[in-house]
Amino acid sequence: MGHAAADTANAASSELLKIETSGRILTVGLNRPAKRNALNDGIILAIGEAFATLPDGIGAVIIHGIGDHFSSGLDLSELTEQDATEGLRHSQMWHRVFDRIQYSRVPVIAALKGAVIGGGLELACAAHIRVAEPSAYFALPEGQRGIFVGGGGSVRLPRLIGVARMTDMMLTGRVYSATEGSAYGFAQYLTEPGEGLSKAMELAARIASNAPLTNFAVLQALPLIAEANPQTGLLMESLMATVAQSDKEAKRRIREFLDRKTAKVKPA
Repeated sequence: MGHAAADTANAASSELLKIETSGRILTVGLNRPAKRNALNDGIILAIGEAFATLPDGIGAVIIHGIGDHFSSGLDLSELTEQDATEGLRHSQMWHRVFDRIQYSRVPVIAALKGAVIGGGLELACAAHIRVAEPSAYFALPEGQRGIFVGGGGSVRLPRLIGVARMTDMMLTGRVYSATEGSAYGFAQYLTEPGEGLSKAMELAARIASNAPLTNFAVLQALPLIAEANPQTGLLMESLMATVAQSDKEAKRRIREFLDRKTAKVKPA
């Protein structure tokens, strides 16, 4: 790709995402508000590039939607000309990008509002923590559109809400409100109106202050431990605990904690 073509591609990516840095927090804003942040190949590839090139000092990432919605899902206009082979490659491209989010070296928070449906819900599921405003609603309209989830939703979402609930959503088009969603596992936090991003920033700041090795263990080891047989999981836990406790940063934090505890119990 020549310099002019590369500049054009970078400009297009910058228009599709609004990326900002606040201290050790990187915010990635889906920037197609007129399309309710529908996901096309351009925005998916831009997300992948953003996670592949995270700056060294970043300790947490927030994904959110510019405008009134997180994401209305797949831009269906991109499906009309695809044959079976192209469809397979398209789905696998989404998988690669969403894997970059799930297996990111730093925790990822999704700040949700308005539409969180179809591919938008699949994107949210790839994050580690989800924060929902009261306006958020969750749906999988693929059944009514004659298609099937293709962004990893059939793997990630049942682990959050169960197979039966996802089956119902796809067969009937059932929509869950933010209140229902927070109770059933779509999101871990439910905020007041307009406070989703600020809550996500608060959580991200807290997360970014953790020891990096602890965050890494939670992101990379915990999911494997949860799915392993008990004895394998216990061994992996012991190994991870040993590595974490041997880290210089962990030792420093433990000493500081013990010093504060000792200072509290000293007689006046």
